[in-house]
Amino acid sequence: MNAKLIICLILAGLVVIFIIQNVTVIDIRFLFWTLSMSRALLMFFVLATGVVIGWSLHSLSVSRREE
Repeated sequence: MNAKLIICLILAGLVVIFIIQNVTVIDIRFLFWTLSMSRALLMFFVLATGVVIGWSLHSLSVSRREE
């Protein structure tokens, strides 16, 4: 078997276990807004936001070096 496939399957299994263990619904309050969502979904959104911001800042710094 391909090593990448095995690693991806293991990571997918760990993600499923993580989601199953973090299904608790929590309330998030920010200023006047209140939002209820699962803890795992909140962590996913925070991770995705961090990846997008990091990718954008990296692209910006690379484009400034080229000028």
